[in-house]
Amino acid sequence: MAKSKTKSPQVKVNVTWKNAMKRDWQLYLMLLIPLALVFIFSYAAYPGMRMIFMDYKPAKGYAGSEWVGFKIFEKVFKDRDFKRALSSSIVFNLLDLLVGFPMPIILALILNELRYQRFKKVTQTILYLPHFLSWAIIGSVAYTMFRPSTGLVNIVLMNMGVIQEGIPFLTEKWHWAVTYLLIGVWQGMGWGTIIYLAAITSISGELYEAAMIDGANRWQRMWNITLPGIRGTVVTLLIMNLGRVMGSNFERLQVFGNSMVKDFQYQLAIYIYEKGLSSGNYSMATLVGVFQSLVGLILVLLSDKVAKQLGEDGLL
Repeated sequence: MAKSKTKSPQVKVNVTWKNAMKRDWQLYLMLLIPLALVFIFSYAAYPGMRMIFMDYKPAKGYAGSEWVGFKIFEKVFKDRDFKRALSSSIVFNLLDLLVGFPMPIILALILNELRYQRFKKVTQTILYLPHFLSWAIIGSVAYTMFRPSTGLVNIVLMNMGVIQEGIPFLTEKWHWAVTYLLIGVWQGMGWGTIIYLAAITSISGELYEAAMIDGANRWQRMWNITLPGIRGTVVTLLIMNLGRVMGSNFERLQVFGNSMVKDFQYQLAIYIYEKGLSSGNYSMATLVGVFQSLVGLILVLLSDKVAKQLGEDGLL
């Protein structure tokens, strides 16, 4: 007689929060620390943003400070220095994005094609080490190398007969702008390269083998397989970088700043420090910070929406 086949019933495990806590309480305990830090330094600070509608005085606190409505808004948005800092921040951040964003992609493509693994690892290490250096260290090295008369670069160029006098890399605003941008690219491109290399490893090797059988050369494989394979990562990082168009790095600006390049160096981070924090105008500083965050959020949402309309997954 043929045996009848019966399906064994699936056992559903009812996991309650009590059982989960009892089983993995150590993991939940470890999660409390980062959650507490995020809550304290992010969400717990939100009530303090009401000072943008107040003439806030630390000695008087929120209860004693005078409510002034939108007077702080008028004071900031009519300030010529704010407009100058805003335009300079937008220009330099867009240039940073234009110059710096493609570099990690190009480096990742080049490193991926290297076959000598030891050289590849050494190169990766050298490239991403600057990411962990503070801007104070980078600035001191830059001034040592790019001084107009005693800088290493100018001395070498003059000895080679390329130039007759030192180039003012950091003391003339147009030369400063180029040097500032290139140093920023050098500092950040290694870290971005690691992200793209990680994305490249997820591409199936069978695609490359099939392309080689079809006669595709190295450049064709890079253009038709590697780049489309990391397109999602490129779009995600581009959206995140667009959210920083209104931001500025105070440490980077301060370490390269001097009176001869103040027109280009005066960005929103310097404005917040000089007009807000150092002058005791905490309401102004908070308002400019909120303005930067809101514009950055709007840019992220708009770019994410455009990416989805173009067929990408987007960020959100």
